Amino acid sequence: MTSVTLTPLTPALADKLRQVTVAPDQVVFSGQPTEFIDLNDPAIDVHVILSDGATVGMFRIDRGFHNHHQFAARSIFGLRTFLVDQHKQGRGIAKACCQQLHSYLSAAYPKAEAIMLTVNLRNPGAYRAYVSGGFIDTGAQYMDGGAGPQKILKLPLHTL
Repeated sequence: MTSVTLTPLTPALADKLRQVTVAPDQVVFSGQPTEFIDLNDPAIDVHVILSDGATVGMFRIDRGFHNHHQFAARSIFGLRTFLVDQHKQGRGIAKACCQQLHSYLSAAYPKAEAIMLTVNLRNPGAYRAYVSGGFIDTGAQYMDGGAGPQKILKLPLHTL
């Protein structure tokens, strides 16, 4: 069974994350890791997905998510750019990661009421992984995604 660990980005992990690639047909949903590793946005934190000790993916937590999405309150942070290396997909890594997100993010972000994300309607595999990790489909859609309509999901963390 694959062991999945989540950890904040460090300089050593950044070098390894640069080797992670997304399949061309999935870039529209997430982009490539190299697009986000060196961005200096103080409201965004990069986290790394490790599988059996190897760097295999990433996601970002946007503490300013509410500034760009009217459906999110100030106490709600956003999960963005969730991706797993194209050569490591199909092994349950994304699902295992999503199942750890509640405990990991609750500890890392005690001031966050919830985590929200948008997932493209054309990405059912990602939708299933998020729901398996406890994300709830709000029933609403986000129509301003560059790749088309997206479902809005929410993972409650803390009662504030």
